[in-house]
Amino acid sequence: MAPLQVLVVDDEEWARTNVTALLRRDADIGAIAECSSGAAAIEAIRKSKPQLLFLDIQMPECDGFDVIEMLGSDAPPVIVFVTAYDQYALRAFEAGALDYLLKPFDDARFQRALQRAKERLANSVRPEQRPQRLVVKAPGQLLFVNAADIDWIDAAGYYACLHVGGSTHILRRTLQDLERDLGEEKFVRIHRSIIVNLERVAGLELRESGDYEVVLQSKDRLRMSRRYRKRLQERLTDSNGR
Repeated sequence: MAPLQVLVVDDEEWARTNVTALLRRDADIGAIAECSSGAAAIEAIRKSKPQLLFLDIQMPECDGFDVIEMLGSDAPPVIVFVTAYDQYALRAFEAGALDYLLKPFDDARFQRALQRAKERLANSVRPEQRPQRLVVKAPGQLLFVNAADIDWIDAAGYYACLHVGGSTHILRRTLQDLERDLGEEKFVRIHRSIIVNLERVAGLELRESGDYEVVLQSKDRLRMSRRYRKRLQERLTDSNGR
């Protein structure tokens, strides 16, 4: 396996130094970059596309979960959260984290996390292929839903709701997993709990509150967070230009 490119994100310098020092002991690690804020991390990840991310959770202005949500399908394939707070563990795994390192951790615990990360990356080295269909388990049957037929998807706890025409199918997958698998070429996040099929978007409508709603061809109206508006408009422009 080629040397791994790693990004370490933490607003505390000593914490970044500790992780990078441990990483440099491993011969499989190549370039190691550091960021001291979530905003800087988003920019660095989109530019350099590291394979492995060690990410703090509590940071000013833009925390670790914000980073993952804002990146969408641009998120690195393997993410290890590093934090001093144990109450975020469940949410971290729901967000697609491979591991959760609780500060302070010893060298052995870090090495176990790093080994798991390397194994995950080694097993995932294959040409990227988007799923054409999703398998949905229903009472007494299996349903095959064409990805292209999905209008939008929203999160419902541990599940995701696939909205297809007038039907809704429940899938035991996280929104983060589906967003990564389906790809941002066709599906874009508009809210922390909603992603939409670009081909189903009819337009955007400005509300009196100053927020926009995404209007689908089905006439469904979906709330959109301001932080995702620019990204959606860029993707709609790109898709129309192709």
